[in-house]
Amino acid sequence: MRKRARTGPRRLFGNSLRAKLTLVNVVLLALGITAATAVSIMGMKHYLLNSIDSELKSSRTAFSAMPVTLDHLKKISDFKESLIEIQPKMGNVGRLPRSSSLFVAIDPEGKPVSFGYVGSTRLQVQLARTVGDAQRFADGSTPSDVRLDGDSYRALGVRIADGTVLVIATSTEDVHASVRKALRLDLAFGMLLLALLAVLTMISASRRLRPLEDMVETASAIAEGDLKRRMPCSRTEVMETEQLRRALNSMLQQVEAAFATRERTAAQLRQFVADASHELRTPLSAIRGYLQLYDNGMLTTPEDRSRAWCRVNSETDRMNHLVEELLTLARLDQQPELRLRSVDLSRLVRDAADDLRAQDPGRPLTVRADGAILVRADEQGLRKVLANLLANVRTHTPAGTPVRLGLERRGSVVCLTVADEGPGLGEEDAARVFDRFFRAGRSAGSGLGMAIVHGVVAAHAGRVQVRTAPGEGLTVVVSLPRVPAAPSAPPHPHPHPHPHPHPHPRQSPPLEPAARLTPGAKPAPPP
Repeated sequence: MRKRARTGPRRLFGNSLRAKLTLVNVVLLALGITAATAVSIMGMKHYLLNSIDSELKSSRTAFSAMPVTLDHLKKISDFKESLIEIQPKMGNVGRLPRSSSLFVAIDPEGKPVSFGYVGSTRLQVQLARTVGDAQRFADGSTPSDVRLDGDSYRALGVRIADGTVLVIATSTEDVHASVRKALRLDLAFGMLLLALLAVLTMISASRRLRPLEDMVETASAIAEGDLKRRMPCSRTEVMETEQLRRALNSMLQQVEAAFATRERTAAQLRQFVADASHELRTPLSAIRGYLQLYDNGMLTTPEDRSRAWCRVNSETDRMNHLVEELLTLARLDQQPELRLRSVDLSRLVRDAADDLRAQDPGRPLTVRADGAILVRADEQGLRKVLANLLANVRTHTPAGTPVRLGLERRGSVVCLTVADEGPGLGEEDAARVFDRFFRAGRSAGSGLGMAIVHGVVAAHAGRVQVRTAPGEGLTVVVSLPRVPAAPSAPPHPHPHPHPHPHPHPRQSPPLEPAARLTPGAKPAPPP
């Protein structure tokens, strides 16, 4: 058995279906992870910035609700304690910003105001400059992004009771730091997930593609001559792979059958040539022997010469008959174009019966073939079928053996029956009755008559069946498609030519339907 090819790096990452499936899955997952990460990061950033904006707006609402002026703020020496003092007055209106927030008060002249010990820091001065027109900034309803000393802030202005603008700014560096941290975590998790998916895809693809590798292995074995190999079945196969396996196995079955048919045909051809050579050798040897006797002067009397020439003529006729039958079989093998036309089979049966009475007057013959029964066939071919069947009866049955000829319609077919009460055939001989050059026992004949019958009937899309047993005679039933009667023009001018239902009612039992007539019938082998 061929070993499975190893899966190396070149096969894994080369131009293989496994690598392409892995690459497609990894790319799709990477796109999905990128999109999910972008959406989650943007959502997180938006949420955190909205939280800061909400705090700024809450602080603005709180200062707007308090009657605080710039003088009040200046009189407070400790701004922190002042904020603690006014915090209870704010109630539920809002709360002051977090410790990361930055405050700066801008007087109506646009200058930052210092509060006691707090003073104006560099960031406060920079915030006041960045804001520019404080009054217009205070009119804004939403916080704005500002950059102070390289850091990002969200700033919002609020106008207190005396017109002073208080600018509140909250750093967003924590937001950006959180976003960067989340991005790093997402990227790390995404890379890990991609690597895991790549490995799992490779494993899954290897398992799913294993049936294809088995198919390649099986095809290679078949190419080397092992026609018995088939695609193995697996419980884990997917539907498409299973369909491909069944289709390939069906094709391989047909290929094996075709190869076996070809081998059988070749063997039959060799056997046919050998049998034909043997059959022709016998008359040729006899003719040669008589000619040598004549050439050597051993036929001295006129009686000897006359008897020798009679034997030469007899063997010549035998050889000529054999050659004609071989030519007939050869033409049937080539499936020649038949000269099909409507033929009255009843007339052919009556003609064949007349020929048999002339050739064998002492043989009892019963015929039942009344009325016109039309078939579309080659007339000469059907005459040959009848002649061979009756010649078979004359050759293989004792003189005086009764023969029955019958013809009747059975649905869409016409059944021709030839039955005798001769010695019959055994089961083994009956199975080979249509083989070429087959002769039961030491009987006379060429052994080609029944083969010709089978070939002609098969060429007419018909069927031949036999029923026989030792001591019970032989019955041959030929079934042919019949021509349906035209509805507008009946084939016979008088649909009821006979006043009686049947001229020979006593002969009906031998011509019952095929299922009762031939219970042990053996279908003819295919041509």
